[in-house]
Amino acid sequence: MLGSIIGDTVGSVYEFNNIKTMNFPLFSPESNYTDDSIMTMAVADWLLKDPTHGMDTLEASFISFARKYPCPMGGYGGMFFRWLFRSDGKREPYNSWGNGSAMRASANGWMFDTLEETERVAGLSSAITHNHPEGIKGAQSTAAAIFMARNGSSKEEIRSYITEKYGYNLNRTCDEIRPVYGWEGSCQGTVPEAMVAFFDSTDFESAIRLAISLGGDSDTLACITGGIAEAFYKEIPDDIALTEWNLLPEDFKVILKKMETKSSYRLPKTITFAK
Repeated sequence: MLGSIIGDTVGSVYEFNNIKTMNFPLFSPESNYTDDSIMTMAVADWLLKDPTHGMDTLEASFISFARKYPCPMGGYGGMFFRWLFRSDGKREPYNSWGNGSAMRASANGWMFDTLEETERVAGLSSAITHNHPEGIKGAQSTAAAIFMARNGSSKEEIRSYITEKYGYNLNRTCDEIRPVYGWEGSCQGTVPEAMVAFFDSTDFESAIRLAISLGGDSDTLACITGGIAEAFYKEIPDDIALTEWNLLPEDFKVILKKMETKSSYRLPKTITFAK
């Protein structure tokens, strides 16, 4: 999950200023986590607190985190913002296929012992707002790729499963995508490209660089890619991990630490927890 947050943070300064190269500084003074990381932590908080995976507790977690972090870098998507901050409290899913469902899905990939349960609960984490089939697919496929990666599946096994079950075109390369790819807010226009960046990569850092080099919704692309890459490579370079850790608020760190005790997730060994 730290991999997702790193991708989000690194991509934060390129979301509205795309860069079509892998040669860029990973962190700058302006780099920060966005709504992608905040809602990733909200889903993790829900999974940790509610073993029944109820929609009421998921809604409460989203609202709690949004109230604590009301103005993240880049802001919340318009429809999601209106859902979060409704004055009458009457929140209903709004048939979205936006990539917000996939960007917040990574915790699902670490929590469960079976692929079936991973996909089921990832679908729930989407459907509370993004109940369009494409929104649900985005969350489920992202969580499924993380589950498979952490359990030792090869890239080809992951590619084959996601292609066959979810219908994404993953038989492309970043070099083919990059020249024609623009800003894209849908799951169907973001998740496959994020996965291709992972498939083309050779390590965690190259995965992040490839995702951002595509352009588009850079922080969300790299958030999805980073979550899968962390699970697959099982290693984040020390300097990258520590730089990100030092940017995080304390409650993010607490949730990540709890994930270590209640799921298969493990933080990089270089991270020292604050008391």
